[in-house]
Amino acid sequence: MSIQTEGLTKTFGSQAAVDGLSLAVPRGSVFGFLGPNGSGKTTTIRMLLGLAEASSGTISVLGHDIPRHLEQALPKVGALVEGPAFYPYLSGRKNLLRMDAADRFSNADTRAERVDYALARVGLTAAAEKKAGAYSLGMKQRLGLANALLKPRDLLILDEPTNGLDPQGTREVRALIRSLADEGITIFLSSHLLVEIEQLCSHVAVMNLGELLAQGSLDELRSHAEPRLVIEVNDVAGAKEVLARHQIIATTKTLPLSATESPQSPRATTAGMISTLVATVSADTNPAAINQELVSAGIGVSGIRIERPSLEEYFVELTGEGFDVAR
Repeated sequence: MSIQTEGLTKTFGSQAAVDGLSLAVPRGSVFGFLGPNGSGKTTTIRMLLGLAEASSGTISVLGHDIPRHLEQALPKVGALVEGPAFYPYLSGRKNLLRMDAADRFSNADTRAERVDYALARVGLTAAAEKKAGAYSLGMKQRLGLANALLKPRDLLILDEPTNGLDPQGTREVRALIRSLADEGITIFLSSHLLVEIEQLCSHVAVMNLGELLAQGSLDELRSHAEPRLVIEVNDVAGAKEVLARHQIIATTKTLPLSATESPQSPRATTAGMISTLVATVSADTNPAAINQELVSAGIGVSGIRIERPSLEEYFVELTGEGFDVAR
């Protein structure tokens, strides 16, 4: 595992910002650390990097105990936490030279070469001599990533790397993260944006109020959401009777009829309305057999399908609150 914690806890007075967190981040994964703002994500990252002391529990980063073996682990870890901070009056290149010089583990003989490579890696070669104070927010985020890439890394820890960016800057940073992941670097990505996690990540952990609610691969988390049967009919009562014979209890959702449909459409129960029945079902439910039985009973069926709740719905079910799903 690139990161493993057991019972990790951080308290401030009587308040637990992180409570008994046990994470397992596979090597080579793009691991999404998802949760609403204030759920304990940044506090966790600070403990992983030795920037905050845990109240209890254990941390292993790249096989090294943290904070005891911090000096062995950190040279292999790049991080972007709470947004990059640079000297605004220095160029991007001079900022990176200064930051690398402050790292006692860095090699001064290769410094200039490594800085130029990192700038090229994030697409900032043309702006290398421009003052950092004149950089756009997206360029500053990329400069922060360049700083994290000044040396070969086995693990990158990124805290809300697209926070505050415009759509173009968001696309640029996400494309860079994908390319880094393709090189085999483990990416630990903290975000409150569900779309970011779905686009970039292979594994996810869900946090809320300091507690871990779920973790696993995206497919594993999707499999936890129970399938549901959705049927559009013209006879709600009759359809419910048919479904009851299969031990399926459905609820009714009534929606406006579309402008192109007649009130005499099979989808219409009352003028201008359609009714949709929704029921939680087992994975082996056969919608074709149910459809045939409904039609045989004289019930008009204009739509029938099995669907799984979206990740957004599953996460809302876990946390009791929503996630941002669009930038």
